[in-house]
Amino acid sequence: MRATVKDVARLAGVSPKTVSNVMNGIVPVSGPTRAKVEQAMAELDYVPNLSARGLRNGRSGVIALALPDLGTPYSAEIAHSVVEVAHEQGWSVQIEETGSDPTREYELMSRARSNLIDGLILNPVVLDESAVKVGVALPPVVLLGEVSQKLADRVWVDSVAAARDMTLALGRTGRRRIAVLGAAEGRGSAAAVLRTRGYHAALKELGIARDDSLIIPCEKWSPDAAAKALSAHLDSHPLPEALFCFTDSMAIGALSVLWKRGIRVPDDVAVAGFDDIADAQFAVPSLTTVSFDKRQVAREALRLLTERMVDRQGPQKVVAIDYRIVERQSTSS
Repeated sequence: MRATVKDVARLAGVSPKTVSNVMNGIVPVSGPTRAKVEQAMAELDYVPNLSARGLRNGRSGVIALALPDLGTPYSAEIAHSVVEVAHEQGWSVQIEETGSDPTREYELMSRARSNLIDGLILNPVVLDESAVKVGVALPPVVLLGEVSQKLADRVWVDSVAAARDMTLALGRTGRRRIAVLGAAEGRGSAAAVLRTRGYHAALKELGIARDDSLIIPCEKWSPDAAAKALSAHLDSHPLPEALFCFTDSMAIGALSVLWKRGIRVPDDVAVAGFDDIADAQFAVPSLTTVSFDKRQVAREALRLLTERMVDRQGPQKVVAIDYRIVERQSTSS
């Protein structure tokens, strides 16, 4: 006969409620207890009846992760971390791409409200167009990134502080003409706005006058778009002494352009990025960047989401993830 929750509890020496907590991932369970329950489930070949469980507790056991562009290395690394942490806690993950389109965000929130998914981890891009706004009934949702509001829990890296610190690191080597690649035009992403703000704050601290000709717009944060934007800039402007790219992917595109033009990095121009994707340390030269723990992002997002499923009316929680400047060959020989 098919094993039951009671069978698993008896073999593990715990209560059926503890077994349910391990499977649901809502209530924290200690590591040793979780291990005993999982071992008992394996020995009994226990398979949860998700349909019956969903009818009992109103949960599907599935959460959604929605990112703007699944084609980027950063998104792939965040998705990997979220899936790994979620599976450890008994959740399945449905991964979606929003394309920075608030309509897709609304669709995902509608699925959560109709219990097709239990909660949503969402990375919006533009504040004014986000589906998370006053007057919209929110399901359990946690935001990733720089879009700031008072409606939903959020996990982020302080882009103003990180961009300031990176610009200071470039400026303290004696470089004065520091350019940024990835500034906002048109709709303008929240990350671009905040990173530009941090850049300006550092220039002021360094006693460097603002020069708008050193701000290079790039709406799509990809290697090819960055390469085109930098090429166009260099065709009509002198070479800066340092280039701070708002993502590592853009920095890799920039390195390609500079190499093709015979411009030496870091001798002629220092180059830095943001995100510390896996490819950054294997770029030529290896890339200086803003680094943070993506698995910690996933852990905090899942923690806030499960807490929000239990307490829908509690105050907003915002978690800032620590970062550090990792200096590699692209800024120092």
